[in-house]
Amino acid sequence: MQESYYSLNSYLKQCFGEKVYKISLDLGLSCPNRDGTLDTRGCIFCNNGSSHFAAKGCDISEQIARARELISKKTDAKLFIAYFQSFTNTYAPAEQLEPIFKSVAERQDIAALSIATRPDCLPSDILQMLERLARIKPIFVELGLQTANEKTAEYIRRCYKNEVYCDAVARLKAIGINVVTHVIIGLPNETREDILKTVKLAVDSGTNGIKLQLLHILRGTDLYDDYVNGKVFPLSIEEYMDILFDCIEHLPEETVVHRITGDAPKALLAEPKWSADKKTVLNTINRELKARGIRQGRLYNV
Repeated sequence: MQESYYSLNSYLKQCFGEKVYKISLDLGLSCPNRDGTLDTRGCIFCNNGSSHFAAKGCDISEQIARARELISKKTDAKLFIAYFQSFTNTYAPAEQLEPIFKSVAERQDIAALSIATRPDCLPSDILQMLERLARIKPIFVELGLQTANEKTAEYIRRCYKNEVYCDAVARLKAIGINVVTHVIIGLPNETREDILKTVKLAVDSGTNGIKLQLLHILRGTDLYDDYVNGKVFPLSIEEYMDILFDCIEHLPEETVVHRITGDAPKALLAEPKWSADKKTVLNTINRELKARGIRQGRLYNV
């Protein structure tokens, strides 16, 4: 067993020499799973109100200003990662996106850009744009793999094959982009072996980092309807911790763990209810770390 894991916090301090704080930003884009290109319903677990933004609807500069004002109440961080989080942040022409991304990348208070997108939304003009941006500031691209089980992928309406994800990772890494892969733990009907196969696919693809996300059942989603109808069963905290640390122990030492649970708006969260108590979740994680002999120095940013 490894004695420690590479946390996002420690990785960022190593890269930038000080604490770096993420700012969630909203470009106001859609998604091919929502605009009718692939579907109109979105992924089965997706709720329009599930992301957190300081000033949704404002221009990016105003969003950053308002976020910094809120952040200043709880941290003295001076450097920030601009996290373009909502929906698919490369789902627009490069000529529309590049001026926005570039204006953010050129700010002195921005250490890096983190761009969440789909593996099937990285055409050549977007890749060329990302390569140019990476000459200004480090770029993280977060890809939503979620699962390597193609049947589960169909159920959650992911709408692309595993090969599309693997190709996207290869093309991003070829131009020097840091790739982060999003994996969901607790998807309906998935076994421990399914989840470990997903982690293996991400690792084998060459991902630089990974987000291990607890499945949240949010009101207003098709997943919630399946839960109400007895088709979906949330994980207990004990089940989640057991699977979570199995996943971590299968990661190469160089893989940066960007997340190990995540949270959801309490007004939308139906299950697992225990996940709303962040203090208890963190205490449980810390106890499990100690029990397994894993040092916290390289572990996580929740």
